Amino acid sequence: MAETDLYAPVKRFLEAQGYCVKAEIRDCDLVAIRGEEPPVVVELKRAFSLKLVLQGVDRQSLTDAVYLAIGLPRRHDPDIHKLCRRLGLGLLTVSGDHVEAALDPAPYQPRKNGKRQGMLLKEFAHRVGDPNLGGSARRRPLMTAYRQDALRCIRFLDRTGPSRPALIRTEAGVARAGAMLRDDVYGWFIRVERGVYDLSPKGRAALADFAQALAAL
Repeated sequence: MAETDLYAPVKRFLEAQGYCVKAEIRDCDLVAIRGEEPPVVVELKRAFSLKLVLQGVDRQSLTDAVYLAIGLPRRHDPDIHKLCRRLGLGLLTVSGDHVEAALDPAPYQPRKNGKRQGMLLKEFAHRVGDPNLGGSARRRPLMTAYRQDALRCIRFLDRTGPSRPALIRTEAGVARAGAMLRDDVYGWFIRVERGVYDLSPKGRAALADFAQALAAL
């Protein structure tokens, strides 16, 4: 599908709603006028791209009613809708002769998520130091506050031997020790008897793997 293949279906779609439509008006791929209403501008691209977004943002200096028209994606991508909504851009999807208004232009008022913000601030406050390199999340295990607490637990067990969570909680300063030992997210702990935990082979290996992080705690 070429960009020009999008024009006729979008033109018919708007004409069916009473618009007069013309192409290539002052750098705009499509301009639609209906009575005394502000003009509707549509930018056409075969697929969603940064270039298309930048064109749409530029056209917002002409009118608030700006749509991006793209070929129907193979799968729904909520991030595309989220970005268009945040920028106040409309979105049309074209499949053959069928056009669907996936999103209409509207002012965006972001709603803050208090729970997510609270989790962000809690993680920031409880993480010791700045042990990660920005942009490396997919290349290596992140050193989170949770992982730091788990490291405190394996260090205590290495020094003390099999112990109860209550002792680790008070002596190592890990308030959530009970849940951490029970859940064993990293496979570092084994239960040797009811209410008593020790290091697993994987936990002992972690002592060496995270020696630098342990020294910083």
